[in-house]
Order: sequence, then C-alpha cells, then structure tokens
Amino acid sequence: MTDTFPVLDLRDAAGPAETRTGFLHRLREAVHEIGFFQLVGHGVEDTEDMLELSRRFFALPEPDRLALNILDSPLFRGYSELGREHTRGVPDQRRQLDIGPEQPARRFGPGDPAYQCLIGPNRWPSAMPELRPAIESWIARLTELSHRLLRLILESLEAPAGFLDDVVDPDPQIHLKLLHYPGPARTGGDDGSGQGTGAHNDLGLLTLLVQDGHGGLQVAVEDGRFIDVPVIPGAFVVNLGELLEVATRGYVRATQHRVVRPAPGVDRYSIPFFYNPRLDATMQPLPGPYVERAGGVIDVAGNPLFALYGDNVMKGVIRSFPENVARHHPDLAAAAEPRSS
Repeated sequence: MTDTFPVLDLRDAAGPAETRTGFLHRLREAVHEIGFFQLVGHGVEDTEDMLELSRRFFALPEPDRLALNILDSPLFRGYSELGREHTRGVPDQRRQLDIGPEQPARRFGPGDPAYQCLIGPNRWPSAMPELRPAIESWIARLTELSHRLLRLILESLEAPAGFLDDVVDPDPQIHLKLLHYPGPARTGGDDGSGQGTGAHNDLGLLTLLVQDGHGGLQVAVEDGRFIDVPVIPGAFVVNLGELLEVATRGYVRATQHRVVRPAPGVDRYSIPFFYNPRLDATMQPLPGPYVERAGGVIDVAGNPLFALYGDNVMKGVIRSFPENVARHHPDLAAAAEPRSS
C-alpha cells in the first residue's frame, strides 16, 4: 500500500464490477495494514455546517454550557470542561459535548449489568434549540453510512456481509462527541504534555471523524512513531475499534492514535462518531479465509479486551470519567468486571 492513509471513494463500491473489486481490495489493505483511511464520495454534504454548529455551541456563554455539566449526569452525557475526561490517567485538554442514543430514562438497579447505566436521554442546551435536530439528523445519516461501510469491510474480508447485523440491530450503541481543542493562551501554558487527547484505541466497531483544517490527529505506525493524518476537506477519517479486531482475530487493526493540542491561540474542532454493537451483544469470530489465517489479537498490558461490548465500553468509561464514577456509581468498577457465560 503506497499511501499511509489511503483515500477511498465510496462511489466506487457502487461502480462496475472491476471498479468495485478494486475498492474492496484497497479497503481490505487499509483495515489490515494501518486501520485508518479517509472516505470521500460518501454523500454527506454538510460536514462544514456541522463543524460551524459545533463552534457556535462552544461559543455559548459558559453558564449555558455548564447547565449541561457532565458531572451531574449518571449517564455520562453532557458538557465537559478542559481536563474532565482522562486518557491513561492524564487530563485531556479539550472541551466536549457527549451524546448517545436518545432513549427513555430508566432506573439503574444494583442487580443490573454495569453497562445499563448508559441508557437514557441526552442533555440539550436550551440556549441553542437548533442543535438537537441537526445532531439527530447527523446521527441517523452516519449510522446508515457506518452500517453500509461495515458490510463492505466484511465483504472485503470474504466474510458474509451481514454477519454482524445481529450485533448492531436494532439499536447500535452510537456515541457522538463535539470537541473543541483550545490552544494554550501562551507558550508553556499547558501541563507540558501537549496532550489534546492521549494515545488510545477506540472500543467498538467503527469511528467516523470529521476534522477542521488545523489537523492534530496522529496515528501510531509500525515502529511506534506517531504520524499526522492529513486534512481532506469533506472527508471522514475512518478507523476501526477493538471489537472489530476481536471479531477478525486480529486481522483488522484497532490502531492507537492521539490528538496533539494546537499551538497557542489556535482553536481546533472535530466531531467523532462511534458506531458500536448493542450493549448486550457479544462478538463472534468472522468466518472467511483472511480471519481464519489471522494470528489472533495481541494483548496489550493493562488493556483487557472483552467480547461483550457493554463490558468493553465500561472499561473505557471508568477510566475516562473517574469523577463521575465516584459521584454517581462508586461500585461501578467492580460491577463492570466481565461475566462468564
């Protein structure tokens, strides 16, 4: 593969047989060799509008944003100030709004699986009523796009395209973030780590990211170096999650990545969309020659992989939001241990 981050045009998947075959070949190379690619021709035309909407949200007066304070949410939804979310124990230098599936409120009881504490409604800013319908439309379209892309990935691996339909239908556990990375006010004005978001792997199936022109996303390559992902206006940066790596016995890569904090005085905005299995879904190995010949998932110290998505996502939640866990779910860490079945 000549390009570190290949650019794939989704329109090729609907082209003549030879064009479609070439697309699937490049897709298989991308998910196997680097775990990242850029997607164009996807038909989602309002990425710049969504980034502008995100800028307007973060420009709201601070009291309007803090009315959605994530510390007040046992569902881990709402607004986070700088440093609220952690990666590997280090505060991330970004502001964010976390949004999940819009579902009715329910009581989380002591006998429930830990992941059920994530089920419920979102929190929306009363000062910006146009945000909710725009984001809900975006989520619906990106959910459809993600499902189509997942089926194409399976087809590229010569597995049945619908093999994972049962783990996402009828209600995939989607997650969307509006992110604002403000540069420090002056040189040396941060903690010295330069961490916008610390190095991590995503937890589920697919991530689709739209980023503004400032860049900052970096991906770990084979020799452990991090390299910059180029900015392509209107493209989605696509990467794979740990559960897809599990389902392919390590053939598909959930590659470590991070975001470097912008330079002083620079504001970076991005919107990641995470497409995941149902919380109660367990991943099974895919059939097919590429998966069957794969060597298996390589365990990383301190990062156990759980086939049940609810267990895997709680691993991330507990690490990322320690203050929320302490305030609303003091017994959550123990409750989130994987269950035998």
